[in-house]
Amino acid sequence: MSAPLTLLGQLSPVQFLADYWQKKPLLIRQAIPNFNGLLTPNELAGLACEEDVQARIVQNQGKQWTVQDGPFDEDDFTALPENDWSLLVQSINHHLPEAADLLSQFNFIPHARLDDLMVSYAPKGGSVGAHLDSYDVFLLQGSGKRRWQISPQSDLTLIEDAPLKILKHFEAEQEWLLAPGDMLYLPPNMAHLGISEDQDCMTYSIGFRAPKTQELVHGFLEHLQDSIQPAGLYEDADLSIQIHAAEISGDMVTKVEKMLQNIQWDKSNISDFLGRYLTEPKSDVIFEPTPKITIDGFAKQLAKKPISLALQSQMLFHQQQFFINGEPLAVPTRLVDQMQALADHRSLNATSLTLEQQAALASTLHTALIAGYVSF
Repeated sequence: MSAPLTLLGQLSPVQFLADYWQKKPLLIRQAIPNFNGLLTPNELAGLACEEDVQARIVQNQGKQWTVQDGPFDEDDFTALPENDWSLLVQSINHHLPEAADLLSQFNFIPHARLDDLMVSYAPKGGSVGAHLDSYDVFLLQGSGKRRWQISPQSDLTLIEDAPLKILKHFEAEQEWLLAPGDMLYLPPNMAHLGISEDQDCMTYSIGFRAPKTQELVHGFLEHLQDSIQPAGLYEDADLSIQIHAAEISGDMVTKVEKMLQNIQWDKSNISDFLGRYLTEPKSDVIFEPTPKITIDGFAKQLAKKPISLALQSQMLFHQQQFFINGEPLAVPTRLVDQMQALADHRSLNATSLTLEQQAALASTLHTALIAGYVSF
């Protein structure tokens, strides 16, 4: 998958993945020339007032930190001091079509790794403190300037009683001042501190999640619980008298160990789990159902105009297994290419398909359309 050459400086996506991805930071001057952002501070504040938008205001007064969760109203903003605070709004790509276009420039990273686009606004001195992220992030500067300091430090002591996980003994090793269009890539667990140097500083954080092993193991075991049903019953026809009635015997432990060893899975179980897990919407995501339309009516619409994934939708596939928003999607073999294109590009122009293909596509996506997962 290609990317605009300037986005990664003079590096190709192949070179970036080989030399920097999950390995070391990279500063790209003018990654997107003339980029001043996708929305104004007032528009960002307006989003932060919506019920279905996850937003926070972080204030730093000396060594004291406070965090206030949204949704907010006008009084919340008028009560803020002139400096030293930040507004952070998550999942902008769920609410702004232009955000999806921005994310498409990062398609050299698999969609399965994408988390969201967060936008932060800060007047001078605004920051969220020195911290670590457990995911890969591209920090793209919109309006204003922000100073970034980074450190691969091993001292991970946190400030006691702070509402955020802020490093207590952060010691910067590198420092840059980012202007509009500049971008900094950071791999996971790289300590960093960003401080606004202007009154209208907006930073666009494109995050790619790297799930913890514990999260994947826990999720997969839950998935197995729902997807496999081992046969059999605990048996102890050879039971003998025990000295202690309350003791769990070694024989019982051995029998149960053998029962558990019979639990087996293969790659199809893993791909099914990953498809559901990686497309599962966050708890605050709300879809707007589409007014009911018949499959025939849907097919007629497909003959006239393209269809797109809803901004909140995530669609992935493995071979011929398809998943959308945590659910498997049965796809006829003759539509695999079209559905892969829909997943890759988040839109599909079906006007050139045959009537038979349009009818099959309408049947395949009808439930998703009604649920609000796709739309025209």
